[in-house]
Amino acid sequence: MSLDEDIKAIEDEIRKTPYNKATSHHIGKLKAKLARLKDEIQRRVSSKGGGDGYTVKKSGDATVVLVGYPSVGKSTILNKITDAHSKIGAYEFTTLSVVPGTLVHNNAIIQILDVPGLVRGASSGRGRGKEVISVVRNADLVLFVIDVFQTEHLQVLEHELYDAGIRINTRRPDITVIKKFRGGVNISSTINREFDRGLLRSILKEYKIHNADILIREEITVDKFIDAILDNRKYLQGVTVINKIDLADEKTTSIVHSQFPDALLISAEIDQNLNILKDMIFGCLDFIRIFMKPQGEPPDLEEPMIVQSDVVVGDICDKLHRDFRTRFRYAQVWGRSAKHEGQRVGIEHRLADGDILTIVIQK
Repeated sequence: MSLDEDIKAIEDEIRKTPYNKATSHHIGKLKAKLARLKDEIQRRVSSKGGGDGYTVKKSGDATVVLVGYPSVGKSTILNKITDAHSKIGAYEFTTLSVVPGTLVHNNAIIQILDVPGLVRGASSGRGRGKEVISVVRNADLVLFVIDVFQTEHLQVLEHELYDAGIRINTRRPDITVIKKFRGGVNISSTINREFDRGLLRSILKEYKIHNADILIREEITVDKFIDAILDNRKYLQGVTVINKIDLADEKTTSIVHSQFPDALLISAEIDQNLNILKDMIFGCLDFIRIFMKPQGEPPDLEEPMIVQSDVVVGDICDKLHRDFRTRFRYAQVWGRSAKHEGQRVGIEHRLADGDILTIVIQK
């Protein structure tokens, strides 16, 4: 039996098995085996030779990738909101490679990538699935582009990314797994709610983990526990735009809006809501402003450095010059992240919006 057949058989068994306290242990073990087999498919797909693949150098302050079925209007969106010139055609698979564009908005420089259409089976390597997913994993934001008449595609796209180990709008589980050479499995928790330790041990056994220290800091599910064990998941924010609403009647538009209240309805063809789309992209990337202050000089308050939140001093060093991290001595910070004005900090100091920063390097 092939891997695909094994996976289908397990999925069928999970679907047919009623979930209750008596079957939860069995279903948990099935999910662990299913995740292991899907992970094996991902490794095989990644190791396959042939094809040029996609090498995309990240640029700007953040990278957004347009994900959707073929011919949903990704290329039109790219051309309308950036300086790119992606080929457009009313047939499938017009885009055969990654086309980058640059969106400059609110002083931020945002790289937008148009990739070939993602289809069912992409996580197993169908079509350009392997290459597209590799681009998605390196992005900062996933922008799902859906045809107003084919909204069912959104669920397919989310499923394909999930099977490829990409978690959309999901936080990394607060679970620590430290593998050891001996000592057995020790499971501890900081939460009061009890969980099935026997099931967790069975899942660990499925992955041949017989010695480990496990610390659980949140209420967990089997899926979260498996993700923590594998530790190869990519966690990304995703937003949805529904395109071609100029072709839909009022009833269709109303139904789609009620089904997808968080999605932005647009028409790239007639420029409808594209300015709102730009604002949405900018807002989702959670940018902050850092004002640079050369040593012994006043800060530049006119042109801040735009970076994503959760940034540390070392990240700023990397953006300024490739040698700044290795030559770093110390930094000084004025602003919300500083305990006092001009605080002397190290390379791992986390910055806040509006901070003024001086970096001192070795001469």
